[in-house]
Amino acid sequence: RRARVMGLDVEAEVKQLVEEIKRLGGKGPDGKTSVKFGVLFADDRCQNIFEALVGTLRAGKKRKLIHFDGEMLLQGVHDSVDVVLLEEC
Repeated sequence: RRARVMGLDVEAEVKQLVEEIKRLGGKGPDGKTSVKFGVLFADDRCQNIFEALVGTLRAGKKRKLIHFDGEMLLQGVHDSVDVVLLEEC
């Protein structure tokens, strides 16, 4: 039961992450919305919403909703990495 409840929380956070990427990002030449990780990480609203932004990003990548290069993003080191929406949900 606990895993199911936690799973629902992850799903909700991933959906919220998609909305925040849309809010903060812009369309690239390929028509896909993207935002720099540093912008996402530094945003006050995102800081208030996501307890573990990096974990939510990994969950979104695992569900093939977003893409970013590498396995994990770290503040400072990966600020210029694009986080790309794969589908406009």
